[in-house]
Amino acid sequence: MATHPLKHTDDLDLLLEVLPAAVRRRLLEEPSQESLIEMVLDLGRRPSARFPERVVELVEEAVDQEMIDATIAAVGEFGRDNRAGIERTLHRISALRNRQGKIVGLTCRVGRSVFGTADILRDVIEEGQSLLLLGRPGVGKTTLLREAARILADDGGKRVVIVDTSNEIGGDGDIPHPGIGRARRMQVPSPELQATVMIEAVENHMPEVIVIDEIGTAAEAQAARTIAERGVQLIATAHGNSLDNLLRNPALADLVGGIHTVTLSDEEARRRRTQKSVLERKGPPTFDVVVEIQGRDELAVHHDVGEVVDRVLRGGPALPERRTRRDGEVAIEAAVEEPSATETLGRRMVRVFPYAIDRGRLEKAITKLAVPVHVVDSPMMADVLLTTKGQQKRRPRRLREAEDRGIPLYPLRSNTIPQMEKFLRSQFAADPVADERQLALQEVEDAAAVIGDRGEPCELTPRPSILRRLQHERLAELRLTSESRGVEPFRRVVIFPPS
Repeated sequence: MATHPLKHTDDLDLLLEVLPAAVRRRLLEEPSQESLIEMVLDLGRRPSARFPERVVELVEEAVDQEMIDATIAAVGEFGRDNRAGIERTLHRISALRNRQGKIVGLTCRVGRSVFGTADILRDVIEEGQSLLLLGRPGVGKTTLLREAARILADDGGKRVVIVDTSNEIGGDGDIPHPGIGRARRMQVPSPELQATVMIEAVENHMPEVIVIDEIGTAAEAQAARTIAERGVQLIATAHGNSLDNLLRNPALADLVGGIHTVTLSDEEARRRRTQKSVLERKGPPTFDVVVEIQGRDELAVHHDVGEVVDRVLRGGPALPERRTRRDGEVAIEAAVEEPSATETLGRRMVRVFPYAIDRGRLEKAITKLAVPVHVVDSPMMADVLLTTKGQQKRRPRRLREAEDRGIPLYPLRSNTIPQMEKFLRSQFAADPVADERQLALQEVEDAAAVIGDRGEPCELTPRPSILRRLQHERLAELRLTSESRGVEPFRRVVIFPPS
């Protein structure tokens, strides 16, 4: 897919005019003006300029209050969000205040309108589906949002309304920046009123498309759902770098359908081969497509968000479509599920939460054995909680809560890669091959050698039923009593000390 050349407009001269004369003269001599990101004026420190790869101190003289006051006077009033701008530009001046409310520092950020950035997503934008953009600060979310508004308003002929909380999209002043094309812009008096203005936009102005920057609260997420239910296309950004971040954010998870805990019947749990308490999507997602902006020329696109979230909650991979822009061409790599783990081992993906377990070692063991295991960041998303025997004995609050929710607990003897590999092999061996039988019987011999000294029951590694039967037979030969405990796939042999 071909794209148009990127065109940058920044009106940098208008921003330089508000800066102190010495700072302005130094910046005019700078050969890399086109890559300038921001200037910082902090009381008592030398003024500096930030570029992508370096920070430059501009003059020898430290910033005094007179320099700050002169810049403030040239800019105008600051809003309740401590931001000001320059009319009909995208530049942003943000204030630092002391405890008395006096401004003692300024961040003067260069705003640029870049035409052509949305070409990498143009087909998705024009399909009419609601689109949510995620990514770290400074990666280009707002720039892409602005370009999408212009495309839909000018090229698509749609009624587009921008809800512009801090004038980030349409620029400062009552006349918006030409970068938004014929889209209309509603300014928001203060950030806490964004949700109210979102509803006002759809009720008063009959838009076909609403564009919003930075959905960050539960009220704004609810307003977005209300808008989507009225059949209006939404294009927005939200706090978070990825879909996984969004799922773990209680205030914003509703944007992709929300998550709640469901208790399954015994029969359904056996059918799914999972625990009784599972996470499921609460409802339909507000947004049809989620885009992770990983770089200015690299995106991960999640089509059919509802299906993606369901797959992730079941322990599967998200499988986004990959898009990259190189030399004026966009390469699209379709999502393809790797068959190696699930097909060769014949087992479902298992989500593991490591508690007091070295995550790096665990991931190395998973990679080495190529098993379908996903390490998760929250016990709520786990099928099994992996910990050490020492932690199991202490039973800290997090382990007790996991047990109360029915999440199986698997204790390792030690926080080592061999122990982790033993756990993984026991769970994902398709058949009880010779080496697995040997491991199972060797574990019995090791436990039998110390069970008398321990004076308490000893739990072995969870194993398939055929291997547990071998262990029971060997323990009977050693005149030791044993039984199987737990539910599949975490059922294991427990050895009792001799009486």
